Amino acid sequence: MPLGHALLERGALTADALASAVAKAAGGTASLGEVLVDGGLVDEATVLACLAEITRLPVVDLKRERVDPAVLAIVPPRLVAGRSLLPLRRDHATGALVVATADPLNLSVLDELRLVTGCEIQAVIASAAQIAEAARDQLGLGAESIDQMIAERAASLELADVADADLAEDRGLIRFVNQLLVQAVRERTSDIHIEPFEKRLRVRYRVDGVLEEKKIPAGTERFAPAIASRLKIMADLDIAEKRVPQDGRIKLKVDGREYDVRVSIIPTMTGEDAVLRILDSGGGGFSLESLGMPADTLEVWERLIRQPNGIILVTGPTGSGKSTSLHAALSKINEVGIKIITIEDPVEYHLDGVNQIQVNEKAGMTFSRGLRSILRHDPDIVMVGEIRDLETAEIAIRAALTGHLVFSTLHTNDAPSAVTRLLDMGLEPFLVASSVEGIMAQRLVRLVCKRCMTWEPRARALRVPQDLPADLERLPTAHGCEACRGTGYTGRNGLFELMPVGEPVRDLVIARASAGKIREHAMSDGMRTLRDDGWRSVRAGLTTLEEVLRVTKAEIA
Repeated sequence: MPLGHALLERGALTADALASAVAKAAGGTASLGEVLVDGGLVDEATVLACLAEITRLPVVDLKRERVDPAVLAIVPPRLVAGRSLLPLRRDHATGALVVATADPLNLSVLDELRLVTGCEIQAVIASAAQIAEAARDQLGLGAESIDQMIAERAASLELADVADADLAEDRGLIRFVNQLLVQAVRERTSDIHIEPFEKRLRVRYRVDGVLEEKKIPAGTERFAPAIASRLKIMADLDIAEKRVPQDGRIKLKVDGREYDVRVSIIPTMTGEDAVLRILDSGGGGFSLESLGMPADTLEVWERLIRQPNGIILVTGPTGSGKSTSLHAALSKINEVGIKIITIEDPVEYHLDGVNQIQVNEKAGMTFSRGLRSILRHDPDIVMVGEIRDLETAEIAIRAALTGHLVFSTLHTNDAPSAVTRLLDMGLEPFLVASSVEGIMAQRLVRLVCKRCMTWEPRARALRVPQDLPADLERLPTAHGCEACRGTGYTGRNGLFELMPVGEPVRDLVIARASAGKIREHAMSDGMRTLRDDGWRSVRAGLTTLEEVLRVTKAEIA
């Protein structure tokens, strides 16, 4: 093969490595160049340079090329994404179709494109990864799969005519759903939203806490019922039941890493709406130090989680990282001499050496029932996923008062409000005061991209809140670049409000003081509020003013 010989002459790989790659390429759909690059045998730049030398074709950077939608429209998507081809434009001088290809030696594909379009083809060379990314941006996720399915059926196919139970097993639809899942994992997505409307299907990924709509191919809405059915099959749900909500799980392996996908499907007026939460089954990838706590907060938190007994609460809205903080705490204190049992809904992270129980409402395994059983298993530390009702709260307090350390979560806006929430549930003030050792409220903010971030004078900010500290004269500003996919942010970090419960706070609880009074005392005692912790992150150049304003609110005097 010319490419192989050229690489051998350059000394880029050995004859044995080439022979192995040639055999692998012959038995699959990938080109020799893709096999060599994917296998880590040769870097992509060397392969592209060799192809350019052999074919005398130019190498282009697709990130700097503009794709003409009119040209792209005349080529079936299955010939684009499925063959590492991308039509770019027409050559003004010759009228030929300029096409980027990762494998210019595959002349049969270029000939097929010539026959389909009736145009002369002028090839240029680009990387397979860039072609795949550009094809997704231009045509949408899974374009070749949807295009193939439409081509195999009548062009007049209507939504009502789709036999979704049969289509759910169609190879093209299976491939499309798999592509949605794999791409979501690779984009660090926490949730996938698949929403059918009257005349369209919307797919959105939640990345770093913010929903982003993804482009999908025209015509995908025809297969919305089949997509829902496919997800039901994967999650072991009832494919025939479309009247009531259903919940299930999918096991997924992407790039050698295992993921748990929680599937929730609900019927709406325009079809079945699906939300898929992606959880990293591997866990272990976090620690207290990696959560973003400032050193003084971390010191107090570590002291609290090593108490011999009592209740430690983490509060915040859904998706604020409460479970991550609790699991990081358990990982920190997990030792051979300590027995830890958790009851969760769902088990989001698997911790080695920790006994974890999954809530199962249908089978009668509720938080309260599971917690009762746990206490008969001689635990030292118990983690309850959430205190939802009075019964669970009473058992948790009883466990704390009888020598156990109990971790749990509540849905409150700040730390002081957790106390009043427990009282509102019906707990006696003296029980809350004597059992709760510490409460931490938290939020997640997006981290500003270091590659494109600049420091700007505060006067340039679109909105300057009254409580912005005077020493913040310059503010980190997100701009957007290739590294952060144009968002200006990459990754997330926590904001924390930690309130240890000492004797003065206990007295206020017993007196049924308001959350405001408790907050006032805690702040005078040195508690840093969520808003203040946000300003700390801005000052350190970790996040932006806009992010802090998005997830926190100003303190009301």
